[in-house]
Amino acid sequence: MPTHYIALIFAVIFETVGTTALQASQQFTRFWPAVLCVISYAAAFYLLSLALKYMPVGILYAVWSGFGIVMIAVIGFIVFGQKLDLWAILGLAMIIGGILVIHLLSSSTTH
Repeated sequence: MPTHYIALIFAVIFETVGTTALQASQQFTRFWPAVLCVISYAAAFYLLSLALKYMPVGILYAVWSGFGIVMIAVIGFIVFGQKLDLWAILGLAMIIGGILVIHLLSSSTTH
């Protein structure tokens, strides 16, 4: 697997950890979750910068945010008890479908 995809995967993971910590920080009123949030977002953006050397920003951001949205929705459902109705699940499936279309059919994924 190319290193820019590895950087992108870890950027999504750190972004997901950061967003989960943001929820757990209760609007930055809890110290350690807030610290984890800031560190995780810093790591995510650094890793995104590495992937930007090989992928156009629009494609990279679409994939990063799309996977992040899906992962956060799943974590919200499992960890925080947030509900996902049929329309939310359909929308998340469409996001995954869009990412697959970009990577399987588009020649715009690298520069």
